[in-house]
Order: sequence, then C-alpha cells, then structure tokens
Amino acid sequence: MPSNRSPIFEKIHSLEKIQSLSKHEKLIQGVLDAIDDECLYANDPLPSVNTMVKELGYARETIVKAYKELIERGVIASKNRKGYFVISKNTKQKQKIALLMYAFDTFQETLYQHLKINLGDDAQVDLYFHHNNPDVFEAIFHRIVGHYGLYIIAPISSERIKELLLSIPPFKLLIIDRLISLGKDYSYIVQEFQHTSYRIFKQLESKLSTYEEVIFFFRKDTAEPQDILKSFKKFLKETGIKGKVETSYKPGTIQKNKVYFTIHNPELYAILKDVMDKRWELGKDLGVLAHNDDVIKEILAGGITTFSTDFKKMGELAATYAKDREQIQLVIETELYQRKSL
Repeated sequence: MPSNRSPIFEKIHSLEKIQSLSKHEKLIQGVLDAIDDECLYANDPLPSVNTMVKELGYARETIVKAYKELIERGVIASKNRKGYFVISKNTKQKQKIALLMYAFDTFQETLYQHLKINLGDDAQVDLYFHHNNPDVFEAIFHRIVGHYGLYIIAPISSERIKELLLSIPPFKLLIIDRLISLGKDYSYIVQEFQHTSYRIFKQLESKLSTYEEVIFFFRKDTAEPQDILKSFKKFLKETGIKGKVETSYKPGTIQKNKVYFTIHNPELYAILKDVMDKRWELGKDLGVLAHNDDVIKEILAGGITTFSTDFKKMGELAATYAKDREQIQLVIETELYQRKSL
C-alpha cells in the first residue's frame, strides 16, 4: 500500500498550489497524473479510503466520490475486500453528463451554453428533452440511467418521476430549474415561482393599475408552473386590478389600454406583430409583459419588460457542481427587468 511518500500522494500534494481546483478535482487529477507518469500501472493498488483520509485530511465522502468517478471513467475498479486497483492506462476519458431539460427554448439554451463553456473540454454533455411529458421522461430515463457519471435534470413534478430520480445516488444527480423534494442529500439549483411572481406583480402594481385590464395567456396543458397562475389570481383579488386569464392569444384581437402577459415566445411575437401592424406604441397605447428573459427581449421593439431567473448563473453553478461535487441547495432569485413595453 502506498505511503505518504508514494507518488500518488506527491501528485495530489503538488496540486495544492492550484487554488481553482477543488479537493475532488485534486484527488482525481492526482491519480490520473500518477498513471500518466507511469508511477502507477495496471493492477497496482490504490490507497484505501481510510489511508487517504489519514494522509490528506480530506473528508471520507470526498474521497469515496472521487474513487466512484474514477470507477465510472473506467480507470480504476473496486475488488471485494481487496480495495481499489488501477485497471486502465487510458486517463483521457471525459466525464459523461446527461442533461435532461423541458425543451430547447432560448433561455434554456443560455443555461446549456454556460454549462458547456464552464466545463470546457473536460466533459461530454448529451442533451435530452422530455417536453413535460411523463411518458417521454420515463422512456429517456430508462435509456440513459447507468450510462453517465452525472445526471442534470429539470424534473416534472409527480410521484412517478420522483421515484425514478430517487434511484440515482445523490452525488450523481443535480436538479435544475424546477424544485422537486428528494431529501436533504440531493443537490439542486432552481427557481421559485409562487412567491417571486407575486412579488413581481406587486412591483408592477402602479404601472398595471394605469391600464383598463391585464390579460394573462395561460394554457391548462402548459409546461409552465401553475404557481404563476395562482400568484396572478391572488394579485388581482388583493389589489382590485381588473384582469383575466385566457388560454391563448388570437391574432388580430389586440386592443389599446390593455396589458398582455404571456409566457410563450411565439405568442409574444404574434402580439408584437399586431402592435407593429397597427403602428401602436408599446408602453403608451398598451403594455406587454413576458417571462424568462433573453437577449432578444432586451432589443425587441425597444425592449420587453420581463421577469426571470438567471439561467446563465444556473449553467455556471451546474458546471461547478459537475467538477467538484460539493453539495449545493440553491434557489436563484427572480429579477424584474423593466423596459419600454410596460
């Protein structure tokens, strides 16, 4: 068994000066460096978890997670009661990550791009979409489970989906976008809808009250959270502002002195086309409010007022979790972006 003077510990200690590396990354890279430099060969034993704890002072869980990732990469293996052994000299394998999302909307593309940018060339990210369909979700899940070192998933809220997710070990799963309660051991980076959307409506109360009516387009079969609908109804009831919910916008029905609130981009574009055709002015003749910000909404028609979480930050933090596997349980704040349209 290697001692504290053995090459594997020397390799790990040599990485201490690189402050950007987490302990998890140092452990993995130290083992890979020892193999690359031919300090370790196939069938050579690795230090036991207890020895690593004693020599490095790292948490037991950190070492176990690093060894599990090396096993998933096919570099080492665990033999019953005999410990861990090197089984391959191929250290250049990338971490494989499955990213399962609702759909490839512009804001979810922002998340994906910043996940990829911050992972660099160290990981392979395979993208899947469930379109808020539990049957599609389950089919994809059974196809991919067991084939990736990390699963980053935007879940559907149901007991059926929860059961599937609980079959994945906590350190191999990161919940994003929508929160589903899996227990204290699971990590998540999500947004919250009910309280934050109500807060946004209250921030806009003085502006919304200057219009005759606020119309919210919300489909019953939508993938969007029901919590936004609940908050909208609560806001109308408590403020006395006139408003209603309709399932969809019918092109050509736009009216002055109304506020049109939509979650869906195609519907937003249809509304803006009618505004343009009538040569009306947003923020003066009528108002428009949208959800989920992106660069297009910043510049479209002089700027669309939106409220949104920070999907760039969500992607960046997901990449950090993929690299260091340090538990995270974070609700990212939703912000109001006030622009010309309202």
